[in-house]
Amino acid sequence: MCRSVYPVASLQFLVLAILSLPWGAESGIHERRLLTDLLDNSGYNKLERPVINESEAVVLSFGLTLQQIIDVDEKNQILTTNIWLNLEWQDANLKWNASEYGGVTDVRIPPKYIWNPDLLMYNSADEAFDSTYATNIVLTNNGDCTFIPPGIFKSTCKIDITWFPFDDQNCEMKFGSWTYDGGKLDLKLKAESGDTSTYITNGEWALLDVPGKRNEVFYDCCPDPYLDITFYIKIRRRTLYYFFNLIVPCVLIASMAVLGFTLPPDSGEKLSLGVTILLSLTVFLNMVAETMPITSDNPLLGTYFNCIMFMVASSVVTTIMILNYHHRLAHTHEMPEWVRVLFLQWIPWFLRMSRPGEKITIKSILMQNKMKELDTKENSSKSLLANVLDMEDDFKLNSSLAHSSVYPHLSNNHNHNGHNGHNNHIHSHKNGGGYIRPPPHTQPFEEAYPPGVHRELSMILKEIRVITDKIKDEEEASAIESDWKFAAMVLDRLCLITFTLFTVIATIAVLAAAPHVLVT
Repeated sequence: MCRSVYPVASLQFLVLAILSLPWGAESGIHERRLLTDLLDNSGYNKLERPVINESEAVVLSFGLTLQQIIDVDEKNQILTTNIWLNLEWQDANLKWNASEYGGVTDVRIPPKYIWNPDLLMYNSADEAFDSTYATNIVLTNNGDCTFIPPGIFKSTCKIDITWFPFDDQNCEMKFGSWTYDGGKLDLKLKAESGDTSTYITNGEWALLDVPGKRNEVFYDCCPDPYLDITFYIKIRRRTLYYFFNLIVPCVLIASMAVLGFTLPPDSGEKLSLGVTILLSLTVFLNMVAETMPITSDNPLLGTYFNCIMFMVASSVVTTIMILNYHHRLAHTHEMPEWVRVLFLQWIPWFLRMSRPGEKITIKSILMQNKMKELDTKENSSKSLLANVLDMEDDFKLNSSLAHSSVYPHLSNNHNHNGHNGHNNHIHSHKNGGGYIRPPPHTQPFEEAYPPGVHRELSMILKEIRVITDKIKDEEEASAIESDWKFAAMVLDRLCLITFTLFTVIATIAVLAAAPHVLVT
């Protein structure tokens, strides 16, 4: 029992000896006495500017540490950032000899107990205006004060979306004293740019630089300038997201509209495809408009989408025109001369198009025009003679029919009695008190053919003419319909090439006009 109690008593004595050492208690006493002497016994007034001479200005060194870009609100034009301010100045009333206070060289004091500058961000958009957290001020024995208040700052920023989504933004953060002019508080820039060593990267914006600038502004009220420190947060939008989610789908939709011109008009899906693509592009643009800032400025991407929208709408209009040309008939539409020259000669030659079995060249175009002029002249010269011949044929037919019906006995006498033509001319038949003489030219037909055979031959000739005219009309109608279909095919090919070039040129122009293309 005695051996077990003795070690326990020795351990308790050692612990009590350590806890009763005087150096730990003396350290707290020195700091307490220092704070009492600085703030209470010395008559320190926190409203007093900490300078020895009243005519001097307090020199304030100002720095900034950017921790994170939280949000860029394009619609409301507000930049939200996480920033640490770095303020350093010297307080002439807060100095002490460290050897008199147990070697205490620095203390931490809340800002409400000592003088500190009334710095504010002029372009603050926060409801409380000042969003900094009042941390302690580090005070050293030679009077140097270091104040690093962190805060979530909401600052106004003019957002320029002219080159959206390939845009750069330059947001200002203007800091300065609210009441002290330059003669009482002199602001000095601690570094030419803000500290970004601990910056957390943003997924949408890439940080370029945070330069700072000291400004002096003179007002009419006061002779001394008012100073401010302005930091410019230069950021660049990362375009990879917008490129694959906005530009690429828009180009694909435009390509589908262009490929609609490769469908044959008889498929029945040519117009429905164009209308469907137009509706899908409209829905897509409404989704894009929700993500873009609401502003009167026309961004680059908006211009591009408007061009694609115009192209798709134009493709629907031209598709209707193509279908109209393709389904025109000879008895409903007559092809104008300018359509024939433009869509059947020159545009096919330019596009290297031709019908099966023929090749369109400049020589063939000129030869066709020359042959058409000759045919026109020949038709105009033959029109009078053709009318005369048609009248003569009708007269012969009608006369022969009338003679066979009115003078049947003359035909019988000729067949049975063998009288000559002279006897036939002197016969007459009285009808209603008048005399009708048979035509003298009917005799050769009557001599060659019997009356029944002559009538049948005349009817056969008339039927052959009808059939021939019908076949000729059908061939002409088929040729006209073929011309309209070929004109529709030429217009289809022209629209395919034109809209393809328009889409490619518009896309290249947008990418070439942008300050930068891809930022990951």
